[in-house]
Amino acid sequence: MAQRFRTALFASMIVGCVTVATAAPSSASPRRMPQVQAHAGGPARLTLPRPTGPFPVGTVDLHLIDPSRTDPWTATPAHRELMVSLWYPATEVRRFPLAPHMTPGAAAHFGSAAGVGASLYGIPPGSVDFAATRTSGHRGAPVARRDRPFPVLLYSPGAGDPRSWGTTEVQDLASRGYVVVTIDHTYETSEVEFPDGRVVGTVVPELFEQAHTPDGFQKLGARIFDTRIADTRFVLDQLAALDRGTNPDAEGRTLPRGVAGALDLRRTGMLGVSAGGLTALQAMNDDPRIDAAIDLGGSIETPIMPDPIALWPVARHGLDRPFMFMGDPGTDHQQTPSWRMLWDNSSGWHVDLRLTGAKSEDSYKDTVPLLPQIARQLGLPDSFVTEAIGSIQPGRAVRTEETLVAAFFDRWLRGRDGHLLDGPSPRLRDVTFVP
Repeated sequence: MAQRFRTALFASMIVGCVTVATAAPSSASPRRMPQVQAHAGGPARLTLPRPTGPFPVGTVDLHLIDPSRTDPWTATPAHRELMVSLWYPATEVRRFPLAPHMTPGAAAHFGSAAGVGASLYGIPPGSVDFAATRTSGHRGAPVARRDRPFPVLLYSPGAGDPRSWGTTEVQDLASRGYVVVTIDHTYETSEVEFPDGRVVGTVVPELFEQAHTPDGFQKLGARIFDTRIADTRFVLDQLAALDRGTNPDAEGRTLPRGVAGALDLRRTGMLGVSAGGLTALQAMNDDPRIDAAIDLGGSIETPIMPDPIALWPVARHGLDRPFMFMGDPGTDHQQTPSWRMLWDNSSGWHVDLRLTGAKSEDSYKDTVPLLPQIARQLGLPDSFVTEAIGSIQPGRAVRTEETLVAAFFDRWLRGRDGHLLDGPSPRLRDVTFVP
């Protein structure tokens, strides 16, 4: 039940976070107790797919504090604080080290018994060295400069997921000439590590247990959603300041050379997985600065909320700007009422796709390239992988998703229409266009 709920925004954020924290036996136990073969080299070590675009990739983390907002989840610190990462086209990268997939504290929590790896995906605690994985992003490398600044994309993760769990897609977009900003929604995300070494976990499971009633769930869902949208709009404000030459980092850490003036915020898009995808579409409805958006597997349907559409009013309003759905065999605009409502009420261009063999929103995350490596190194059965991501062929699925996402944003933010999204074609043999 928890895995299906994770495809809905607030029930998925709430139930998904509860699954992460409490590891409910009904959904997680069968995959949390695999028999692990002895691994001579110690904990498994993982590799992310390399980006496909022409640019080397740079990255930098920013600690942002919003003095205009009190934090909705905690009294201390008083103001809302976020960690975000910028991924961008870079130059002179050889002098700059590759950034880790996860910072040490976040990696330790993610791979622990209380973290997402064990409680949701069934990865035996301590069996994977998540801190050892390196991205293709060179930390602090100078920004590549061209005749005009780069379009900007925001990435919002799924329920309980860290911002790093979409790095494969994000760094590929950066290599194709986008500045991509990934956002951790503090106290909802499973873990966030700040520059002073603090690792902040989620408070949602405890609040879920206290909610008790449908009205309580509804209010908690609205609180989560309002916070995500406010986080997104605040980040957009900070990006505008960054582009003007202001350093928004709370510690004033050195920024990459050339970042000021490199962001074209007149060409801004947003994408996200599951709850992040629903956040992307609602944020585009609420903020005219967002020009196009992609929802990867997020739907609002859930039996525990008395009025789920009230949490996602974009479905009633419709969108006048382009958007793309990417779902699974049980989630598309023909079967999912909220998607159908948005589809019918929208005047902007839209398309609904899915990857052949996709099972859930996990078919669009770093789960796809990483779980097969974990299974192989730890001697776990094929079901360990297919229960999470379905029957997709991981390598091909990663490249197909990258191609589709880039084609969408190239069309609507750059005016480069390769007609790949016009309909089925031999170039997209693993893609279904939902009519």
